[in-house]
Amino acid sequence: MHGGRDVANDASTVFDVVILGGGSGGYAAALRAAQLGLSVALVEKGELGGTCLHRGCIPTKALLHAAEIADETKEAAEFGVLATFQGIDINGVHKYKDDVIAGLYKGLQGLVASRKVTFIQGEGKLSSQTSVDVNGQRIEGRHIVLATGSVPRSIPGLEIDGNRVISSDHALKLDRIPKSVVILGGGVIGVEFASVWKSFGVEVTIVEALPHLVPLEDENSSKLLERAFRKRGIKFELKARFSGVEYTETGVRVSTENGKQIDADLLLVAIGRGPVSAGLGYEENGVAMDRGYVLVDEYMRTNVPTISAVGDLAPTLQLAHVGFAEGILVAERLAGLKPVPIDYDGVPRVTYSNPEVASVGISEAKAVELYGKDKVVTLKYNLAGNGKSKILKTAGEIKLVQVKDGAVVGVHMVGARMGEQVGEAQLIYNWEALPAEVAQLIHAHPTQSEALGEAHLALAGKPLHAHD
Repeated sequence: MHGGRDVANDASTVFDVVILGGGSGGYAAALRAAQLGLSVALVEKGELGGTCLHRGCIPTKALLHAAEIADETKEAAEFGVLATFQGIDINGVHKYKDDVIAGLYKGLQGLVASRKVTFIQGEGKLSSQTSVDVNGQRIEGRHIVLATGSVPRSIPGLEIDGNRVISSDHALKLDRIPKSVVILGGGVIGVEFASVWKSFGVEVTIVEALPHLVPLEDENSSKLLERAFRKRGIKFELKARFSGVEYTETGVRVSTENGKQIDADLLLVAIGRGPVSAGLGYEENGVAMDRGYVLVDEYMRTNVPTISAVGDLAPTLQLAHVGFAEGILVAERLAGLKPVPIDYDGVPRVTYSNPEVASVGISEAKAVELYGKDKVVTLKYNLAGNGKSKILKTAGEIKLVQVKDGAVVGVHMVGARMGEQVGEAQLIYNWEALPAEVAQLIHAHPTQSEALGEAHLALAGKPLHAHD
């Protein structure tokens, strides 16, 4: 309903923007477009908020916080606190997680309603270059934004049954704590679930085809995470290609191409997410595609002038905050503003495992490729020299990548709570700060953010709590 009329049954209604998909990218586009005075219809087949709120960022981080509490309880004696760890109440964990989701979901529903966005629940399909069909009705728009998101991927021949071979969607609702798990994929999703399950007392083995865990990060960060995981007792097989899985009497047996076999209760398939685009009328209406992704330019425009695409559906970084930014960019462009294209290197990236891995900018290898080895300077600052990190008993490192005599082009951090430090790191990268400029800033003591300041002091040639 919109303005007292049933717009879905009113053929005279033409919206300025019709958005197909109510996840991070879709609802961000809706909220910003409505804020700028455009009339907006938002079509979503499931719950408003999409993957991030219901099956991704929020529930996984809730599980990770429960895991952190479990670890802190086990280690309480190190801090002089007497506590006994009795185990995990998985139903209690799910209640905590679901309460967080429910609160945010209610708030988002209220926000969309307050902005006078017409929300239409139902499975929509692109029916022309200016319309979407949903619930047997045609919704017309001067512009269409495709934001149908992504789902967990598998590999050919590997069937996810939801029982012994599961996806991240199943893992978030698992009503038991398995004794052992094999995780196929050592990227962000696989590493985060490995961290949770290990804290919950599960024997975990990660199988990764590439040479390192979190392979998109700077190699130094990957090695630090691997060292920390070894210390925690999380096993991993690197350069190990999956070759098959079979059911055993009690679980699964996973085989790799190098002849290794691993028995476990469950196999979690965490090899990434693929776009939701099949059967939605995109190609039939002339939208250029590649392997299921909708192709876009730097302003998120497709090859069809009346259609844009945002979020996981486009072949950009699959991160909720990228979806937000892309949705806002499209809304501002359609409202006649002149938004600046997104610098995807300048987007902060966080893996919320224990320890956390956070980064912004480019890796040392990429910098060498772009500028040449003799033009790249790096500095590593060990968190052992940071008072607050010592108090927290976390190990780790901050690595800076600089163009010689120029700006810092990469910040790579490993350690507890490093995700909370990436905000300042992205300002350093995006404002093209020189080490000496950051070194002039005074950081509160004792804080972990101080480690970023100390690293830049050292890179500027005047280290304080660091060796020359």
